[in-house]
Amino acid sequence: MPHLKKTHMKWTNCFSNKRFGVDIETRGPRTEYERDYDRLIFSSAFRRLQNKTQVFPLPRHVFVHNRLTHSLEVASVGKSLGKIVGNELYQITEINQDDNARKFYRNHLKNVIASACLAHDMGNPAFGHSGEDAISKYFIDKEDDKKFRDLFSDEQWEDLTNFEGNANALRLLTKQLKHRLKGAYRLTYSTLVSILKYPCESLAVDDTKGKHRSKFGFFDDDRETFKLIAKEANLIKEQDKPLVYSRHPFVYLVEAADDICYNIIDFEDGHRLGILTTKEVKKQFLKIIKLNENEDFTHVKNTLKELENDANEQIAYLRAKSINALILLAAKVFIDKKDIIIKGQYKNSLIKDIIQAKPILEKIEEISIKKLYNHHSVVKIELAGFNIMSGLIEDFVEALLTPKKDRKKRHKKVLSLIPVQYRFEETESEYAKIMCVLDFMSGMTDLFALQLYKNIKGIEIPEI
Repeated sequence: MPHLKKTHMKWTNCFSNKRFGVDIETRGPRTEYERDYDRLIFSSAFRRLQNKTQVFPLPRHVFVHNRLTHSLEVASVGKSLGKIVGNELYQITEINQDDNARKFYRNHLKNVIASACLAHDMGNPAFGHSGEDAISKYFIDKEDDKKFRDLFSDEQWEDLTNFEGNANALRLLTKQLKHRLKGAYRLTYSTLVSILKYPCESLAVDDTKGKHRSKFGFFDDDRETFKLIAKEANLIKEQDKPLVYSRHPFVYLVEAADDICYNIIDFEDGHRLGILTTKEVKKQFLKIIKLNENEDFTHVKNTLKELENDANEQIAYLRAKSINALILLAAKVFIDKKDIIIKGQYKNSLIKDIIQAKPILEKIEEISIKKLYNHHSVVKIELAGFNIMSGLIEDFVEALLTPKKDRKKRHKKVLSLIPVQYRFEETESEYAKIMCVLDFMSGMTDLFALQLYKNIKGIEIPEI
């Protein structure tokens, strides 16, 4: 392999307020990074997260988190991380002597991280990982059909047999749909690069080479978009074939915010639903809080005594304190590792590098897997979601791959259900047509997918 000249990424050139798909800059009272946040929070794709399951089915009488509330909380944690880290970074001589960099890290990094946190789950299809698995399995099951397999390149086949919500998030934010504006959400390159947890193509997936290659971050159809973002953010290229880059520094803050929230808040939800006892949740949260050297533990105990008649409020209080402790510890890891992070040499996650918290978080994960993620209600919705999404993709892909002249009435009617912005041209490749359908399916909420499945299969007749 020829020697590749690696980009010299620095703290002063790894951010950009330029917008994807837009050449003209606009002026106003909000910064470009604040506008990113506002565009995302007012978008229909973000609102749809309200009806996408986080972990538990949405019960009628007890409030638990869905993808929307999770994303809002991750954004809150991410903003805190961005503010703490930004305040540390702007004091570095290299940054402090550069006007743009100093202003960015002092005033804007927190908004970039918050925006990326809002967007981090927007590419997940209905029913989350079950939806991804259903899409992938449809194509995996056709691997022995040589005629079908030969329709796609190796890169395209990997995309389809390993459908990835992270790659789909980038596509959702940047893909110009029919009759829509160029540049899609027109976010800044800083926000876009901050969601690229896996900056490699599908053929490069190899978890033995580092966490950044355990999944892939863009579909073959979006390769040029990814390369444009990588160039603007000065990402460090590791290899050309298959295409792999090192992670951008901001990704670690977005990932840490997500890790903190799902570790702690899933535990709180388990308690609120009565699956976990107050004692076992309190025990783990108190251990985390003790890691914060600045915490007044006597005050914590006194507050718990005041709340002793309300177990849910006790856990909510400890949850807040636990998140605060982990934010401070994760930020410290980032600052301690900053020199290898900016060189693209850091291959771990911030949360896993909080050494003193590791055994506590592992215990929380062990309990969560045993009692929460394998709870019968969670398993049922995963199985239901898998079957619903499997049924939908089978009907849509069969219809679109049938040559136009050979399509039956049922094929035409199935395809007529695809909204105009997702419709394909008959002259497009089979891969491009399928990606149009996957754009439609990945935007569905759980309830929409369920209702469409019931209507198409004749389980329930739709109302006029």
